[in-house]
Amino acid sequence: MMASASMATCFCSSSFSPPDLAAVHSPPSPSPSRRFHRRRWSCRASSTGGTYDHNPLLQPPPDPHFPLRLPVQDGGGSSGSRLRIFSGTANPTLAEEIACYLGLELGRIKIKRFADGELYVQLQESVRGSDVFLVQPTCPPANENLMELLIMVDACRRASAKTITAVVPYFGYARADRKMQGRESIAAKLVANLITEAGAHRVLACDLHSGQSIGYFDIPVDHVYGQPVILDYLASKTICPNDVVVVSPDVGGVARARAFAKKLSDAPLAIVDKRRLGHNQAEVMNLIGDVRGKVAVMVDDMIDTAGTMHKGAELLHREGARAVYACSTHAVLSPPAVERLSGGLFQEVIITNTVPVPPDQRFPQLTVLSVANLLGETIWRVHDECSVSSIFQ
Repeated sequence: MMASASMATCFCSSSFSPPDLAAVHSPPSPSPSRRFHRRRWSCRASSTGGTYDHNPLLQPPPDPHFPLRLPVQDGGGSSGSRLRIFSGTANPTLAEEIACYLGLELGRIKIKRFADGELYVQLQESVRGSDVFLVQPTCPPANENLMELLIMVDACRRASAKTITAVVPYFGYARADRKMQGRESIAAKLVANLITEAGAHRVLACDLHSGQSIGYFDIPVDHVYGQPVILDYLASKTICPNDVVVVSPDVGGVARARAFAKKLSDAPLAIVDKRRLGHNQAEVMNLIGDVRGKVAVMVDDMIDTAGTMHKGAELLHREGARAVYACSTHAVLSPPAVERLSGGLFQEVIITNTVPVPPDQRFPQLTVLSVANLLGETIWRVHDECSVSSIFQ
């Protein structure tokens, strides 16, 4: 087993240079009210061990990767409309970081719950003729957050917003994307219909469980990937690339793991062959590939109860892996995920903040990366009618 997570380790390779999705730009002599700052996350190890937090609001050095953007004023911008960012109650911290990256303030919105559990939403400022972006992941409690998003969309539609984009960093019900048995629902399609019928013109989602979910929407979907954020962090670690093997925790994630391995110095690939016994239950059967003496990096789109990751890590250690890292965009962390992930099988668990992680679910091996800069840049490009796919090229 390698040293604890509080000690700096790094993946370095001359052939790997992930895109820098954060930058700060200072115009020659803009007025203070129109200065537009790009922010950059800071990768700092805790001196006492424990959770790493990579905050995009820290250390904003100049970077030429993105041109200077100025916040859109009333009637300004190439599209002739205004940009407004509103946050639901699911992940307000992420929404604040996105707004800060864009050089804007979050829009004023009133959200409250009545005694019987019903939701009330009122916009506290005009959005007439504006491009409105609503940041609201449908993480647990999924039904509450989904209903809140639908009512926010409806409020913006009735307030005469020009366009409404639902920014859903974590798309709940994404796993219910097909029928595995008779008489099952396809809840992902139902949720897509609900968002469309509520009045959204576009959806911005991060790392959907399967790409086919995009086809469930009858409106445009911008699908962004959290891989560049994780790869940028892994590039700061000092492990020889010849010692790394990327592991898919199941057959269904092979395409995702292969793409990750290709960007991680074209690392070799291993596959955990598992047979699922039921919902949130998994049994590892076999390992395809060689991990003996290697540093295994397990890659998945989400960690729910961590059953897949836990059993996969046990198998990797039995097969002789020197250390095991877990990488995932969405950390739902339903019980008993924290106990499984903090039990000593993992050198480090690397996640992003698409789903908020409360303090009582944090543990020493946990690293939380921010996707605020990635989502902020995507929002700007959608608003400015620029290419989104070029971010990942």
